[in-house]
Amino acid sequence: MTGVTPDATMANRVLVVVGTRPEAIKMAPVIRALRASEVPVDTRLALTGQHSDLVDEVLRIFQLKADWDLGIMKEGQSLTEIAVRCLEGLDELLRQWRPELILVQGDTASVFFAALAGFFQGVPRAHVEAGLRSGTLEQPFPEEGFRRLTGVLADLHFAPTVDAGKNLLREGVADDRIQITGNPVVDALLDVAGRGWAPETPTLKRLLEDDAPPFLLLTFHRRESFGRPAERVFEAIRQLVETEEGLEVVFPVHPNPRIVEPAHRILAGHSRIHLMAPLGYVDFVSALAGARGVLTDSGGIQEEAPTFGTPVLVLREVTERPEGIRAGVAKLVGTDPRRIVEEGRDLLRRTSKDRERTRQTNPYGDGRAGIRIADGVVRYLSEQREGG
Repeated sequence: MTGVTPDATMANRVLVVVGTRPEAIKMAPVIRALRASEVPVDTRLALTGQHSDLVDEVLRIFQLKADWDLGIMKEGQSLTEIAVRCLEGLDELLRQWRPELILVQGDTASVFFAALAGFFQGVPRAHVEAGLRSGTLEQPFPEEGFRRLTGVLADLHFAPTVDAGKNLLREGVADDRIQITGNPVVDALLDVAGRGWAPETPTLKRLLEDDAPPFLLLTFHRRESFGRPAERVFEAIRQLVETEEGLEVVFPVHPNPRIVEPAHRILAGHSRIHLMAPLGYVDFVSALAGARGVLTDSGGIQEEAPTFGTPVLVLREVTERPEGIRAGVAKLVGTDPRRIVEEGRDLLRRTSKDRERTRQTNPYGDGRAGIRIADGVVRYLSEQREGG
């Protein structure tokens, strides 16, 4: 474990734990808001090291630096190995620098094990993006389990939507420990999009020109999608491109071999299907804003795309983000090729007015979630200090 040793005597000590790129993106506005708070908050960042290069890029964009890096990642390690290394590293860190609150985001291994480490040592836990539920423990796996378990351990719940807050109330969480904040991913997207940075990927540059043909953005990586579901999705994508004149597809391929192999076997070689390495965050934001639509089995992209009015086809059978479905900004299509092709064609025929309606009905936030979360943290720490 490497990093600095902050002043342990300062009040309002908050430890933010981040493992993956999505966590870093969503926590960046929160960290910045905490550090800008009128009430001083000694906010420190610990990385578990699960997505080192990808997280480092995000930290550079938002001008943040980690105070500790646990460096837990090893190639091919299991969830059990991640658990052990994460708990060991955080145990040492919590003994070295005793925070008054641990702040985690989302539903990954680092989120749950950071909350568990805090529980073991009696450090209060706050959960950003709390209350999301798919209703099926195995979908998505293991994320649904991690977020439910984190909810059991959390003392403070920052729910992105009213629906998420209601889920927590049904599970017995006290109303005064739930705050509806919006999702800070919207804050991050608006920040980066507002900087006007051009993408670096040549194919993306071409497709974002004014006279370029329409393109769809595809992302696909979930464990439950491995095997035949992935093949069915890729077959549908190829059929859609072959039957829609001029349509192009941008597919940043997840490095997992169980996605790489079928993607290249089914999609490689077509001149209008672009298989590429995972995009940097700036390029990803550009692709999300410029695409005619997104096809994805991701959870987070269901929140991100509506910020730009970009419609989403969700390549899953269930979602923990039903607000987007109800608002009409996303549609569950599963992995049936016929349904994907049909809905893909419908998506391509949507107009700019449809996109604007999508943007205006985004249920995931207004760009001020980070500030609301920071205010909630300060209020909680004050209550704890006063014995409330």
